Amino acid sequence: MTMSYKPIFVATHPRACSTAFERVFMTQRDTLQCFHEPFGDAFYYGSERLSTRYEHDQEARDRSGLSKSTYQAILDRFVQEGAEHEGKRLFIKDMAYYLVPPNGNPASIAPSLGRVKRGVGTTQASINGATNGTTHAPYPYATDTEPNNPTVIPRDILGRFHFTFLIRHPRWSVPSYYRCTVPPLDTITGFSKYMPSEAGYNELRRVFDYLRSVGQIGPRSPGQDSEGHPSNGEVTEGVEVCVIDADDLLDNPGGILQAYCKSVGIKYDPDMLKWETEEDHNQAVQAFEKWTGFHEDVINSKDLKPRLHKKKTMSVQDEDTEWAEKFGEKGAQVIRETIDANVKDYEYLKKFAIKA
Repeated sequence: MTMSYKPIFVATHPRACSTAFERVFMTQRDTLQCFHEPFGDAFYYGSERLSTRYEHDQEARDRSGLSKSTYQAILDRFVQEGAEHEGKRLFIKDMAYYLVPPNGNPASIAPSLGRVKRGVGTTQASINGATNGTTHAPYPYATDTEPNNPTVIPRDILGRFHFTFLIRHPRWSVPSYYRCTVPPLDTITGFSKYMPSEAGYNELRRVFDYLRSVGQIGPRSPGQDSEGHPSNGEVTEGVEVCVIDADDLLDNPGGILQAYCKSVGIKYDPDMLKWETEEDHNQAVQAFEKWTGFHEDVINSKDLKPRLHKKKTMSVQDEDTEWAEKFGEKGAQVIRETIDANVKDYEYLKKFAIKA
């Protein structure tokens, strides 16, 4: 049996405390090379973009400096930086929905990854923003599909990563994300409207289920072998199922992180939970600069401590009232509808959450 030392991929959804989680591993500069949400470049801005958020705003795409980004280019960056930082393990935190066509649309392989659909009369995939025969949205792609794969990344490439998952109840994440897409924050984030398709739970569950179905993760959970016996963290085939609930993390960061580190093969150190130096701060500013307005609290934080009081769950009526006061009746309705549409996926993934 061998330990998995593949690059770690923390797949998550927006506002799941994932950047605070990421900061823990950013302290391990001697052994880990961290990547902050790299696939958003291709998903929102690039020539293979799946999102429609900036579809009619060429100026914004050009201004981002990412309009030529492709999924292959991002994967190439992993290889390049891995070579430049030989001996370090890659640690990637990203949104699962950046890999999946929105709104349940069918997936085919990103053109830059070279899986051209047979019979279309071309020898290579187009990545110029015209893969569907138009000069506008590049999706849908004229490329091959893979059975049951919900992503635009081939299974063999997904197999290069050690996937783990981070979730939070949508009653906390959805209003938090909504807040970033309306005044006054929208002028800072550049996200000028709320898109329920960016909640991200359905895509996260589908990626999770797909990776389980092909044996890349599971069926074990941390601390068990394939027969349910205690495990020392070694793997034979699929790595352990490793799901973290953000509220468990906030209540007991040390315990949850110790269990997580054991699952992925990283040495746990309590000092990981502190980032107090100027070097720590500058690293965070540089890493998070492309998502202005989303991460200011985390950038200015110094550590991850257990919260003193657990969040109290309010009644539906009290939640709706609070959101209506903050965002208006229409905003509160959109938030409630989005939560209701995603809570089952959250509850499904929550069943796999690790315990300290």
